[in-house]
Amino acid sequence: MQGHFVTPEVLAYMEENYEQFISAMYSVYRATDLRFPGENELEEARTFAIKLLEKSKTINRDHNILISKGLQNMIKYELSVPWIARMDHIDHRMWIEENKAGPLWIGKASFYRLSCLDNKNLMQLAVENFEFRQSIYGQELEELKRWSKKWRLSEMGFGREKTTVTYFAAAASTCLPYNSKTRLEIAKAAIIVTVADDFYDMEGSLTELEILTDAVKRWDGKGLEGHGKTIFDALDDFVNDIASNCHPQEGTKLVPKLQDIWRETFISWMVERRWSLTGYIPSMDEYLQTGTISIAAHTMALPATTFFFQNETEKPNVLEYHNITKLLMETARLANDTQSYQKEEADGKMNLVLLHLKENPKTSIEDSITYVREILELKKKEFLKHVFMDDMSKSCKSIHLFCMKVFQMFFNSENLYDSETALLDTINKAIYLPIHHKKPFLKPSPAVPLNKKKENEISKILPSIPSENKKNTKITKISTRFHPILKDPDSTSVVKQRFVKNSSAAGAVRFNMCFI
Repeated sequence: MQGHFVTPEVLAYMEENYEQFISAMYSVYRATDLRFPGENELEEARTFAIKLLEKSKTINRDHNILISKGLQNMIKYELSVPWIARMDHIDHRMWIEENKAGPLWIGKASFYRLSCLDNKNLMQLAVENFEFRQSIYGQELEELKRWSKKWRLSEMGFGREKTTVTYFAAAASTCLPYNSKTRLEIAKAAIIVTVADDFYDMEGSLTELEILTDAVKRWDGKGLEGHGKTIFDALDDFVNDIASNCHPQEGTKLVPKLQDIWRETFISWMVERRWSLTGYIPSMDEYLQTGTISIAAHTMALPATTFFFQNETEKPNVLEYHNITKLLMETARLANDTQSYQKEEADGKMNLVLLHLKENPKTSIEDSITYVREILELKKKEFLKHVFMDDMSKSCKSIHLFCMKVFQMFFNSENLYDSETALLDTINKAIYLPIHHKKPFLKPSPAVPLNKKKENEISKILPSIPSENKKNTKITKISTRFHPILKDPDSTSVVKQRFVKNSSAAGAVRFNMCFI
């Protein structure tokens, strides 16, 4: 367009001089994370971008000023863990840590144009925002542990105790300001799913499982005892707790729908247990019809969507199965089966990889894994198209996306969910380990007692510190420009403590921005 000659062998030229195109290829690679079915050009672009980015990992930076250490680290990270399998909260920490050392890369073609070396306030806000979230997450995790202990789910004596892991997944999958209730309900559902699934797989006798399944069908716990009673009581309280957070009329309608979702999940576990005990080998189609339900992805995702429509006059049918929900269930099952076939073979359970191998005896186990992964990749593209293109509630689509990312994270390259140690370091970084910095302002120092005059002045400024039912107070109106009393450090500390104690994470961040 500008009168310059461009060789037709442009790809060959880029490959020979790849150091000059790493920034562009990194952008291409990130763009192709969102591929829809049939977009063959994007597949080719991604393959080419990966080829050049793999070369960049070995570049000696002493002889190439275009690639910083931070950019090189991010390329290695993103090539090893695909976007769909990464947790947003952990991603934010990595970007902060890499940027604290300097800009990732500088150049006209780069989308990253801010120099964090000169923008200390922005970096400070990012760090403090992250660490404030950690404080919220830590409190919620302790609340979840108390709930799990109250219903004895963490003390069953068999199976997997995953209270911390399930909360980490619910909290770290997104950095959007979804409320505490949503995170906790998703985590509670995941805990019940894990305990009940293990009870059906390894602990309960056939008689015990039939009694529990029948109780869930009738939604009546009379006659239950032992582990079956523990599971049903926790489940019943969980469903009623979700309904209690809605308008009474809405809650009455919600309960039977929630019960139906759990009924079909328990029934699917019972079917799989009978298969295992009797040695029945289902067809691949028959297995998937049951397996997409037994993975219980919808059991965790759909109830969480109810919290976003409590104040709307026209509510969508959030508990109905849309295409996006079916694809979430399918991708969760397929991802699980690619990493758990060895364990399930040892336990005498069915798995799509094993079924394909059985129906195609001339193939190898690697061929069967590849077959399942190819289906998974197609389903993921279909899922993403629904997430970004469907005309439905953005909140509903986001919940589905975050649940999808959690399953992909657990089963991307190995079975992380069944490991006792694989996620420990990541969980520590997400919830407990701070990002070291010099000047904290979101974690206020202990309150200094104020005299009566200052107490009265603060009361005039903040006539009602937000309570649990007043979290939408426009706290950003409180500013040192308008209220000189807040320039006093002691007063500011007290105000912050009162607000942070009762506010949502997002609201507290907005409040603290007033003090930058």
